[in-house]
Formats: sequence, C-alpha cells, structure tokens
Amino acid sequence: MSGKHRSMRGKMVDMEKLAQQNELMPAIGNMKVNARGDELGPGGKIVRRREDIVSTYYETNPKAAPRTVAPVTEKVSAKEPPEVVKPAVNKEPPQVIVPELSKTKKTQAE
Repeated sequence: MSGKHRSMRGKMVDMEKLAQQNELMPAIGNMKVNARGDELGPGGKIVRRREDIVSTYYETNPKAAPRTVAPVTEKVSAKEPPEVVKPAVNKEPPQVIVPELSKTKKTQAE
C-alpha cells in the first residue's frame, strides 16, 4: 500500500512516513506503550520490545499460532493448459410425452 492520503484541505499526507517518524513517541491513552507497541516504564523508557511481547504471547498460547501457508506439493506448468472435459451431447431431439386427457363426468350445472 502506498500510505498516501489526501487531507480535507487537499494536501497529500504520507501516513507510513508519519508513523515511522513517531514510532518511539508514547501513545495517547493508559496502556503505557509507544506507537510501535513497545511496553514503556517510568520516564518513557522501553521495558519490553514489541517482538518480545508477541513471541511470549505465541509461546503461552499455542492455539493462537500465526497462520502458515501450506507448502506446494504439486508443480503446475504455466505452458500447458489444464485438460478440459466436455460433456457428451445428445443430438436426438427430446421426446415429448403428452398425457391422455381423461373424460370427466358432467356435473349437474352443465
């Protein structure tokens, strides 16, 4: 993604660059972290890095392991198109079956 957005006043703002410039600034709120996610101690010193926090989380929660992509077992050649199987077509016209109309008894109204 480009990370560039147009403000309401029409100026271009590079959000990725802005986040990278301010990643060590303390985040606003009561979580005691910086913009990167590092845990901060007294005086704004980094106590635990974000990478350490994430790795300990995945070690203690094995069901929350990040998704991995299954390895490719079969190689597909881009030069050979896949084989297309065409269904058999019946060239005879379909037979139309018309049921016989049964004779009904006349009612008294007729």
